[in-house]
Amino acid sequence: MTPNPTPDLILVNGKFATLDKSNPQADAVAIRDGRFVGVGVRQDIMKLSGPQTNVIDLNGRRAIPGLIDSHMHIIRGGLNYNMELRWDGVRSLADAMRMLKEQVARTPAPQWVRVVGGFTEHQFVEKRLPTIEELNAVAPDTPVFILHLYDRAILNGAALRAVGYNKDTPNPPGGEIVRDARGNPTGLLLAKPNATILYATLAKGPKLPPEYQKNSTRHFMREVNRLGLTGVIDAGGGYQNYPEDYNIIEELHKDGQLTVRLAYNLFTQKPKEELSDFKTWTSTVKPGQGDDLYRHNGAGEMLVYTAADYEDFRVERPDMAPSMEADLEPVIRLLAEKRWPWRLHATYNETITRALDVYEKVAKDIPFDGLNWFFDHAETISDRNIDRIAALGGGIAVQHRMAYQGEYFVERYGARAAEATPPIKKMLEKGVKVGAGTDATRVASYNPWVSLYWLTTGKTVGGMSMYPQANLLDRDTALRLWTEANTWFSSEVGKKGQIKVGQLADLAVLSQDYFSVPGDEIQDITSVMTILGGKVVYGDSEFGKLSPEIPPAMPDWSPARHGSQYRPRPQAKALALNTACGCASSCGVHGHAHANAWTSSVPTSDESTFWGALGCSCWAF
Repeated sequence: MTPNPTPDLILVNGKFATLDKSNPQADAVAIRDGRFVGVGVRQDIMKLSGPQTNVIDLNGRRAIPGLIDSHMHIIRGGLNYNMELRWDGVRSLADAMRMLKEQVARTPAPQWVRVVGGFTEHQFVEKRLPTIEELNAVAPDTPVFILHLYDRAILNGAALRAVGYNKDTPNPPGGEIVRDARGNPTGLLLAKPNATILYATLAKGPKLPPEYQKNSTRHFMREVNRLGLTGVIDAGGGYQNYPEDYNIIEELHKDGQLTVRLAYNLFTQKPKEELSDFKTWTSTVKPGQGDDLYRHNGAGEMLVYTAADYEDFRVERPDMAPSMEADLEPVIRLLAEKRWPWRLHATYNETITRALDVYEKVAKDIPFDGLNWFFDHAETISDRNIDRIAALGGGIAVQHRMAYQGEYFVERYGARAAEATPPIKKMLEKGVKVGAGTDATRVASYNPWVSLYWLTTGKTVGGMSMYPQANLLDRDTALRLWTEANTWFSSEVGKKGQIKVGQLADLAVLSQDYFSVPGDEIQDITSVMTILGGKVVYGDSEFGKLSPEIPPAMPDWSPARHGSQYRPRPQAKALALNTACGCASSCGVHGHAHANAWTSSVPTSDESTFWGALGCSCWAF
């Protein structure tokens, strides 16, 4: 009998949620050559060790399989990450504006300060966005561009000058340049109903040179590793052309610098030329082409432009063009013939109905058996269409966009209509494949824990409860949607997503125990150690010394270099500070920013010093 190979790494004294139903709990694991070779109790696992085995004590912390995002725009996001100030998780507009002012001070001409998605006005205690006057006050000469969800962008005067918008600039199709009484642009751009005007305006800003883009992508990967992510399915995106915009990620892969496993979909960029794009790509790229770190995953989320229904719940639902079915059918026939998996962005049930009419027609001629195809989003899908998807063997990838837009949905359609947006429990009960993701970075945050908070509590980031118990998931089910369930969406079932012998050794050791923290605190969990293929790619707290070094963020004025990427305090502590003081909106010392004024630069142990120096005793609650 061949003896067990000596592990490279053993982790002990952990609370491992393996998600392997045959072996659900463990306190130790062994890893060799990037895979789990032992999962069980410490006494048994340590018997496998040898002289060269590295042993790490997890100090009783919770460990889970590495999280996988079924829908993110990490390739595009990585190219721009170092240029963007992030307001993800910031609890007050006052704190957000402080961050903005500091970034303006360090940003040289002709660069912009950009806040590109990942937040909503509802997360701020003030429940509003900054005014254009406020932006002009903190940045009279530096262009500032703020993207809020899919619905609007706010530009200061310097940004309007930089992009050249004036009283003679016409409104583009599907968008509005808001103007004053004299016809001059005010700085507010509205998506009506699509976001083309927002993205086209953003694209006018300076770009990073290639070496800086590589550095930026590495820092974005490090940031998602900080949150426990080890895998991403990239859904393509607007202004993300193939193959030129994939050069940076492919160079990083070639150089051995990827710290997430990445499966990418190809997203057509040319209205009325979609079929031509897919004919070219299906003749040159094959699904699964690549390796366990970087591989092709099929088509979408844009298949044809006439089937794209943007989810701006501040405006009426858009009707898809009469040509939608005629445009979509040849693309679906081509993909089915070539055995290419596909995904389709579809927010509304009406769009899904029309797409399924096409799918069922094609499936009569070309069976979909063995094809992993799915819808993205599906916030208002009907029971009937869930049944139709199940009958065709498809899936649904859900994202936490409602955590950012729930208030707008309720305002337009009512609280009753919002109770199952989307009806995730019903999808699972009907046997549809369901996976979870974020749709980051330009709408919701890339933070997976906000999604897990939303899935299990039914609350928005603004704290509004949307869902009854019947549409909430228990924590185990929600975690499975972020791990093993998502492997179906990249055709990698059984390869990863569990802590199980034979699977890829990807895992995250958590700052708090996901299974026991109060529900509102789930959104503030991070990883203190993230492991990809048996190697530490991120470390913090007692594991900080294990974290691999990467070059500082470039350029030197980058928000990422200066610690301006927000690190939220645990929400419960912030709420306690507010409650104890009773002055969240009126404190003469720190005003609206009371519970959020401190930043990641202030250690927990220094709270009393920090608040005391401001002349406030609220810390002593």
